[in-house]
Amino acid sequence: QVRLVESGGRLVHTGDSLRLSCTASIRPSSTDTMAWFRQAPGKEREFVAAITWSGGRTNYADSVPGRFTISTINSKNAVYLEMSSLKPEDTAVYYCAAKPGLLLSAYISDYDYWGQGTQVTVSS
Repeated sequence: QVRLVESGGRLVHTGDSLRLSCTASIRPSSTDTMAWFRQAPGKEREFVAAITWSGGRTNYADSVPGRFTISTINSKNAVYLEMSSLKPEDTAVYYCAAKPGLLLSAYISDYDYWGQGTQVTVSS
């Protein structure tokens, strides 16, 4: 059973940058996929980005082109989400997720493991 723990969320201002971290309790397999989703108040959870644990391939939501970067830190069993040029509409709880297999899925139902989430608030 993999446990995922997110950290790094906080209150920031429009235009700021922020890095979120997700640490896995056990080392993911090279054939696992890690992802970030987010859920804004009153909205459904949505896909943000995914990456194979090997780091070779990534997939991003159309809503974050060029502003967000997902990466893996193998030595720390961690996945980062680097966010820049933050906007108020990026305000949400950000969740880390993991699944076996190399499909960079954007579907919630494809992911087996989830963290508890970390709050990001972007003030205008």
